[in-house]
Amino acid sequence: MKLVRQFLDLPNDSKVKTYGVALLLCLVCSVAVSAAAVALKPVQDENKLLDKKKNILQIAGLAKPGQSVEEAFKQVEAKVVDLQTGAYAEGIDANTFDARAASVDPKQNLVLTKEQDIASIKRRAKYATVYLVKDPQGQVQKIILPIHGYGLWSTLHGFIALQGDANTVVGLGFYEHAETPGLGGEVDNPQWKDKWSGKQVFDANGSLAIRVTKMAATEGEKATHEIDAISGATLTSNGVHNLVKFWMGADGFGPYLQKFRNGGGA
Repeated sequence: MKLVRQFLDLPNDSKVKTYGVALLLCLVCSVAVSAAAVALKPVQDENKLLDKKKNILQIAGLAKPGQSVEEAFKQVEAKVVDLQTGAYAEGIDANTFDARAASVDPKQNLVLTKEQDIASIKRRAKYATVYLVKDPQGQVQKIILPIHGYGLWSTLHGFIALQGDANTVVGLGFYEHAETPGLGGEVDNPQWKDKWSGKQVFDANGSLAIRVTKMAATEGEKATHEIDAISGATLTSNGVHNLVKFWMGADGFGPYLQKFRNGGGA
């Protein structure tokens, strides 16, 4: 108490008193911010999950006016997939599995070689969560897959939705990125996203054929697989092409989609 009294008795223009008050203010603010962050974390996590569900519903064309996100999401079943085998993983809760956290855990990730890493993500989790939309008879109508990869300035995180044939695109969208507004940021443009609907990921031989390219074909076999690149955003377009190619390919969901088409993915 004596030291406190001596401190308070110092002149207001004293450097010691000025620095002391500033330090005390910083400590109080730091404690307040830390306490708020801890107290609000459950709310933040809940809002993140709600936003994730909302994006899944929108990309899959399941969002309906007047229907809550939780109500609409009841028709969606989440499952965890072993990306190496394409089989559903046992003993992993799809509701709590965090692929982002797993991707930086040496025990849960796969470090990609330069040849594999066309999406420029360096490593991926060994498992991933897929979302299945089933009809009342239990038949899968749509498959929603998480995808991510590097564009021009940022890693784009989103989803691609396929029909129950595990081949026809329903929709594609990104919920997180930092691409240039008006250029690469046009990945959010509904008109560009609409161009993905109905495209085929694989050709008649089962080979990966979907691609983002300049002057996409408008008729013939190529037209079923090609999407016009974003004007003025070549590097972002290339990034989207590469990340879709990666996640639909052998090092992504390729084994799962092949198993699904062969009747083993319901």
